[in-house]
Amino acid sequence: MTEQPGPRTTYRHGDLRRALIEAGTELAREGGPDAVVLREVTRRAGVTPNAAYRHFADKSALVRAVSLAAQSRLAAAMEEEQSAIADDVDGRKSVAALAQAKLRAVGAGYLRFAQTEPGLFRTAFANHVDIRDAATEESAGAHGRTPFQLLSDALDELVDAGVLSADRRGGAEFVAWSSVHGLAMLVIDGPLRGLDATQRLVAAQRLLEMVQNGI
Repeated sequence: MTEQPGPRTTYRHGDLRRALIEAGTELAREGGPDAVVLREVTRRAGVTPNAAYRHFADKSALVRAVSLAAQSRLAAAMEEEQSAIADDVDGRKSVAALAQAKLRAVGAGYLRFAQTEPGLFRTAFANHVDIRDAATEESAGAHGRTPFQLLSDALDELVDAGVLSADRRGGAEFVAWSSVHGLAMLVIDGPLRGLDATQRLVAAQRLLEMVQNGI
């Protein structure tokens, strides 16, 4: 009888790093960035703690990688909201209205992710991750764009559509981001935690209208 191979105890090049990030992402989903502990990550990946140091210099490097993975999931949520907006194939929605809807979708996806994946949301920008960093395979969504780049693209579309004047475009990302991020944090970690689903939806809609009209 041919002897059956036992469980794999080593990883091919690249597999272990991915497994560690996936394990860290699940821990972040459960408890935010503070839950990403090297010993538990390696236990879930099925390796010894020392094995992690072949791919990450320290815990901070691992948390950064998990943060980028969380950004990718956030970008996917924003892209999903945008994909629900039908293109103006029949002329029923003006270019301006479509651009405005895409901007609101970016914010709606951001807020939805914060409420449905609070652990990953808290982790997405942990460990001093700069939202302006260039997109990588680890940090981008399906279209190769990070959350910050998706917002920037939506604002550029407003300029192209004649909704936002070019002289007001500079720095608009930071104003819009600060507003939406503030509501997200108030709802998941602040004094607005007690809002019910309807109140959260109304608050989100009003905020996104204010951002659209105020930039």
